[in-house]
Amino acid sequence: MQPNILSFPEVQSIVFCGDIHGDFIALVDKLRQTDIHDALIVVVGDCGFGFEAPDYYEDTYQKILRHLHAYNLWIVMLRGNHDNPAYFNGEKRITYERWQTIPDYTILQACHHNILCVGGAISIDRQMRLQWMDIRPEREAYWIDEAPVYNPMALDSFSEQGVKIDTVVSHTAPSFCELQTKRGLSSWCLKDSALWNDTTQERQTMDDIHAHLLRDNHPLKHWYYGHFHQSWCSHIDGISYTLLDIMELQELI
Repeated sequence: MQPNILSFPEVQSIVFCGDIHGDFIALVDKLRQTDIHDALIVVVGDCGFGFEAPDYYEDTYQKILRHLHAYNLWIVMLRGNHDNPAYFNGEKRITYERWQTIPDYTILQACHHNILCVGGAISIDRQMRLQWMDIRPEREAYWIDEAPVYNPMALDSFSEQGVKIDTVVSHTAPSFCELQTKRGLSSWCLKDSALWNDTTQERQTMDDIHAHLLRDNHPLKHWYYGHFHQSWCSHIDGISYTLLDIMELQELI
């Protein structure tokens, strides 16, 4: 199995961005206001793909393309739980030169970093979204294959090809990272009996990925994620874990 590797030799910095929930134009406006240039921008999920017709995303790209060229920017995006996986791992994938969606287990190579991308999480509001779809079946709002996936074959392929991962970007996070409390989840579980176990399995999946990387002696130093709509950072056993709030930007040093 060959790793899926995307290289960005032109960039001088890497900037991670929290969930954007469809606010593509607002993200580019923020990049303009903060004068970010010559950079790879990595959105950690919940981008908002799937809620609009495909032409909407093409129109959006045309609106932001001038700024991307002028400031020499590339934006790549992971799938969150509020994204249609077909836009990332399937036939609807966005593949414009400077604005694209990233399949799970892609490696981004930039600024001497190898960055592993793993999307997906569980929507605690999935029952509500399914009810919306019952009322308006023409509008998608939930995708059953939203959870992250532990793919040991993909992880093994990195070691087989001599690719050393120093950074992970994901939508959710290992269980020892914040948020660790499930306060507030109980009310959602009243209408969704499988939710508690599914959210527990979500974090276990990330634990499995984390353990696999360490077992294969990858020089892991950084892990960025979103999903929980808060800011948090901590160093644990020599690795920096960073939770990004909505639209929060953080440069990889």
